[in-house]
Amino acid sequence: MSLPIDLPVLQNWSCHNCGGCCRQHLVEITAAEKDRIEKQRWADDTALGPGTPAVVPLSPRQKRWRLNQRPDGACVFLDENGLCRIHAKFGEAAKPLACRVYPYAFHPAGKNRVTVSLRYSCPSVVGNRGASAKESAQEIRKIGREVVPKKKQDYPAPRISAHESVGWEDVGRFVTALDATFDREQPVLHNLLTAVFWMSIVDQAKFEDVRGKRLEEFLDLIIAGAAAEVPDDLGEFDPPSRMGRLQFRIRLGYYARRDTAAMMATGLRGRWRLLSAALGLARGKGQLPMLRDDLPRVPFEALEQSFGPLPESTDALFARYFRTKITGMHFCGRAYYDRPLCEGLFSLALVFPITLYLARWIAAADGRSTLSDDDLAHALTIADHNHGYSEALGSTFATRQVRQLMTLGDLPKLCVWYAR
Repeated sequence: MSLPIDLPVLQNWSCHNCGGCCRQHLVEITAAEKDRIEKQRWADDTALGPGTPAVVPLSPRQKRWRLNQRPDGACVFLDENGLCRIHAKFGEAAKPLACRVYPYAFHPAGKNRVTVSLRYSCPSVVGNRGASAKESAQEIRKIGREVVPKKKQDYPAPRISAHESVGWEDVGRFVTALDATFDREQPVLHNLLTAVFWMSIVDQAKFEDVRGKRLEEFLDLIIAGAAAEVPDDLGEFDPPSRMGRLQFRIRLGYYARRDTAAMMATGLRGRWRLLSAALGLARGKGQLPMLRDDLPRVPFEALEQSFGPLPESTDALFARYFRTKITGMHFCGRAYYDRPLCEGLFSLALVFPITLYLARWIAAADGRSTLSDDDLAHALTIADHNHGYSEALGSTFATRQVRQLMTLGDLPKLCVWYAR
């Protein structure tokens, strides 16, 4: 019997050969894939360049391997036309599994059940360009059979909060309620604030005797109350606190950084550069540090001004983004550093102001004080690249950071502040 897989029905995607994934992702491979690539005899092929190994150690201290990269971060197998040399010479099946899976992400959704999300670091995902999930169902299920271990398909449900756990069936009720929150005919920011407010109640609640139908009734009650708490005039929100902005800027650095093979090879010099950038973000004065080539230096002050109405695409893009991540279980549990549902939602909510800040950065670097649809799309590819995949975002410090922003009441304020 085939493994049931829930498809990302809101999302279209087909590869448009932009080569972006081959320029920014570090691709770890298995020992079997390493052997297969070495048997392809790339050492005898001039395409990679003289003395360029196809596979290199993931780190000096680990017996793990990755595809080699050029100094600019591009995979050595990426050709001048933006295509994969392995694919061209030996067929798609010869590529490492990680390359074939992207941008899909497969996550447990119940006993012997899997759900699918997508990574918005891919411009075609952000643009919703390509075939529907229904049209790609055969391909998605084929990849899923390779990704999901045959002998391990019954994973435990993610915790609801730091102190509460329920079974998969009730986790599904929370996920359904979150998805419905973002499906309401309200601006996406209103729905996001509603989700944050009612999940903050869940974060403090106990569910020992609240299961099944009673849980559904409880969720209906608190969602209605949370929606009523969001004012029609978001100008009623105070600006984020000084501490909240400090924590936000530090967190922004985790999302904005782009680690390449060249940077990794610089050792202590590269670490010092990252530390210097972190200190610059913490100060929040003068010029923003240079974290990547497409984010040049601009004054901090320029990004704190109003940028006017958000681009026309904002509501549709973020509604699709949040709903795809939520229904795909791409925001908590095994998909997000084994963090509980509530904390995962709060972290996901922070992607909204981080993306808007990055979009402001892109616009300001171009001499503009208004945002375009392209600014927003580019910013989301940057933000989502690291969300759930950066080791820094899975650290104890990053976890405490989210908790502190919620305790201070700054998470909703940040969402409103950078949307103005």
